[in-house]
Parts: sequence; structure tokens; C-alpha cells
Amino acid sequence: MRSRWLAPLTGLAIVAAMMSVAAVQIAAQTPTTANTAPAKNYTAPRTADGQPDLQGIWSYATITPLERPKELADKEVLNEQEAADFEKRTLAARDNDRRDDDPARRRSVNGAPTTADVARAYNQFWWDYGTKVIGTKRTSLVVDPPDGRLPALSAVASRRQQDRGEAGERTAEGPEDRSLGERCIIFVPRSGPPMTPSAYNNNFQLVQTKDSVAILNEQAHDVRIIPLDGRPHLPANIRQWRGDGRGHFEGNTLVVETTNYRDDTNFLGSGQHMHLIERFTRVGPDELSYEFTVTDPESFARPFTVQIPMPRTQGEIYEYACHEGNYGMFNLLSGARAAEKEAADAAKKGSN
Repeated sequence: MRSRWLAPLTGLAIVAAMMSVAAVQIAAQTPTTANTAPAKNYTAPRTADGQPDLQGIWSYATITPLERPKELADKEVLNEQEAADFEKRTLAARDNDRRDDDPARRRSVNGAPTTADVARAYNQFWWDYGTKVIGTKRTSLVVDPPDGRLPALSAVASRRQQDRGEAGERTAEGPEDRSLGERCIIFVPRSGPPMTPSAYNNNFQLVQTKDSVAILNEQAHDVRIIPLDGRPHLPANIRQWRGDGRGHFEGNTLVVETTNYRDDTNFLGSGQHMHLIERFTRVGPDELSYEFTVTDPESFARPFTVQIPMPRTQGEIYEYACHEGNYGMFNLLSGARAAEKEAADAAKKGSN
């Protein structure tokens, strides 16, 4: 499951994470509440324009997994003791997750084998997954299908995923051969859209005006400007990294519809025809309900829906300076050329 919703970090992404996560840890940016239940009959305050006021900095860090663990297949919601036990087991497993004495966790980076310290470059200081089962203590963030699992990938999507994985193992000729995250273009599935919890920087700021909504993600410092004025989507031949979003209010809920994705903007196996509906609802003074539904018949066997309770967080959004002078990409490609030279020298020596 982990490989489907948290891609490994290499090269410049590691450098960026160190700077950004350290800032967040130092500022002790923590949610106001980690387990707030939606207030019954809650009425959100209004902006000067009369819209439901959704503004603020919200956190989606959680220990609740995206998919329901197989050992909890028949368990939709945990009771208090089960939630405490689940948190304890998960945190204990996380502490052992990056042991340097486990050769099975080694992997190739840029076509060359890595040492244990490079393959597992972080210790627990750098991670900020969250520590609690949030909201109503569901065993998964996926609420539909009812089994809490992501739908099966189609043959086309499976082949696309395999091609992307194989590309990540090959020696890169240039930056265009590396992933979008390593190139600091977009981090999916983290900052989205849609947004899902990851290892750190699980915060976003929402700002409203009469005619638009701005969503600033701490992860990679991405900003979405979503029009509310009823304008149509862009023509189908115009594709964007984060798709083309259009918003409107349905009662107390901000609904955002996003289309026009690029084929290389991959959300858990999606393709360019993914259709996304996001719903933002203020359900308490310090809690935002975030729900999204993905429809992509070309890639998934059926649509699926995810719900994430998001408590308000105290602190600031920090700049995620991903490129860091682009040294990460420079070093990554320099390493690839060095690996090629080493292989060529060895082949030449063997032929003599």
C-alpha cells in the first residue's frame, strides 16, 4: 500500500524536505485538535461576501491509512481501545521502518545500487506523518468502496505504472527522465489535487475572495487559484499539471471540479482523463471536512471516494524551497554519468 500513496524520495527532493520539515518542527505547528467530531447543526461563519468562511490553515496529517489494512477487513470503525492499540502498533513499526541492517530495503537510485544510509536517508526526526487515528476512528480514509480499498487498476493503468517504475530505475540522460517530484514540478499524491496525507508538510492554507479561492499547499509550495465565477473549463486540448479547477458553493460546501490533467500527473495510477470532485465543508469551529471522488474509467475499475477530517492548525505555512539552487538534480545527473563511466571503465578493463 505504501508504494501507491507515498513515493520514495531521492535526490533534490530529500534536500528540500530537510529544510522544510525542520522549519515546521521548530515552529511546533500542531493541529488545534486531532480528533474533533463534526458539530451537530453547526453553522459556519460568513465572509463579508456572504460565503461560508472556510479560511485558515488546516492539517491533514494522520495515522489513519488511505486503504483499510487487510487484517481489519471487516472493521470499518475502531473503538477507543482499538484505536489506541492501532496507534501504538503503527508508531512502533514506524520506528523500525528504516533500519540500516535490512538489505531487503535497499533499492536502485538512478540506475545504480545505493548504500543503506542513502537508501534510507532520514531518521524519525524528519518525518511528520501524524500520530493519531483522526475523526470518527475509521480504519481507512477511503469510504467508498465500502471495503475501504482502492479499486483495481485497469490493464492500461497497470502498464502505465510499470513503465513509470521502470523509468525510475533507468539511468537518466537528463532531468526530463526523472519524476515530477524530483524535478520540483508537482508532488502527487501529496499536494494534489487531490490532497492526501504523506510523510511531512501536511498543511494547506485556504483564502477566499468573492470570485475565487486560493489553496496554498505547504508541500512544494503549490498554489491553486480556483475561479468561482462560473467560467467554463479550458478546451480539452489544454492540459495542466494540476488540472483545471472550477468551484461553486452548494449550501455550506465548496465544491471544486477539476479536469484537463496531463497524462504524466499520476494520482495512484490515474491518467489524463481523471475527473475529480472535491468538497470542503466547515463542520466545527476548528474542523474542516475534506472529501474527494475520483472518476477515471480508463484507469480504475470504479470511482472511489476519500474523506479526511482536517483540524485547524496553529502556526504558519513555510516556504518549501524545493530546488535549493538545483544542486540535487545536478548531483543526481552527475552521479548517473559517474556510474556510466565506472561501468565503461570496467568493461574496457575486462576486454584487455
